[in-house]
Amino acid sequence: MPTPRPRPRVAARPAAAALAAALLCLTAACGGSATAGGAGGGPGAAVIRLKDPGNAGVLAYAKREGILERRLRAAGARVEWGGSYASFTATIDAVRSGSVNVLEGAVSPALGYLANGRDIKIFAFTDPVADRAAPYEDGLVVPADSPARSVRDLVGKQVAVNKGGRGEYLLLLALKQAGIPADRVKRVYLNPIQGASAFATGKVDAWWAIVDAYPQVVAKGARVLVHGRDLPDRDVNIWAARTELLDRHPRAVSAFLDVLGELTRQEKQDPGRFQNVFLKKGPSAVSGARLDDDLAKARYQNVPRPAGKGDAAYVRSVNDVFRAYGVLPADIRPQDVIFDLRGNGAAPPSPASSSPSGGPS
Repeated sequence: MPTPRPRPRVAARPAAAALAAALLCLTAACGGSATAGGAGGGPGAAVIRLKDPGNAGVLAYAKREGILERRLRAAGARVEWGGSYASFTATIDAVRSGSVNVLEGAVSPALGYLANGRDIKIFAFTDPVADRAAPYEDGLVVPADSPARSVRDLVGKQVAVNKGGRGEYLLLLALKQAGIPADRVKRVYLNPIQGASAFATGKVDAWWAIVDAYPQVVAKGARVLVHGRDLPDRDVNIWAARTELLDRHPRAVSAFLDVLGELTRQEKQDPGRFQNVFLKKGPSAVSGARLDDDLAKARYQNVPRPAGKGDAAYVRSVNDVFRAYGVLPADIRPQDVIFDLRGNGAAPPSPASSSPSGGPS
């Protein structure tokens, strides 16, 4: 019987070869190039580290849909989600340790942070909402049964504020407007969670409640003596990042800001899509009047934009208030605080993502 001839080896078909390569890549958890246009995650790639976004807002939506993961990968970067923090000031330790390197806040807490270190800069500003019909987002509150009816009635009282942050800034403005020397009211420095507890238990006479804490405490019956909108407030929302991230990877930060802008525009048009993102029920879900308030805020919000020369006025204004009352030990100059993405190697944003829009859609 003749010996069968060995079959000649046939080259793998292109489709099969591609599938094998893909499977090998997945098995080895391979990463792409760290350069723009390649997959992020390779050696030297930028890492955007963010706090957990919670259950609402554009970042919560981006996290659920994997939007940042896809967009940053194209810029040779990746995103990491971290822990939960109630405010900019509450995130300070995480920023100093590097576990968070991009965060949202306001000019005031950024300057308070920079008084003790220069490892962050502001790369984006959000212009203030000019429409008076927009919902309030902060207020100096007192208990329902408090005899205080105006800021002047707080002389000799204790008011909870976040140290070197927006609460302290607004209280100083309110005292100046009322003609009250700042030392006639005792500022009790507490973070938002501590402030809520101290106010609820009567350990302080008043509290400057901000953002999420404000509608919660008002819903429980607190009375408002004054809002930030009633003051010459020049403290605006900002985005800041650690300087080494901005210096080394401005294009990655610019890509992140582009996503923020695009999703914020979508939220203004359809805010319901950005509420109760992960959970429809439970302690992190909102409904009723609170949901209506959040939806209205989303419609009126302005869009974050890259920092520019005109934003120096915001920094100088907040700096001057803090310096006048000894909150800052030295002046913080705008050029030491603001990072211009467009002038530092980042591709300029498209007109659609850079033009601010105000008022309801």
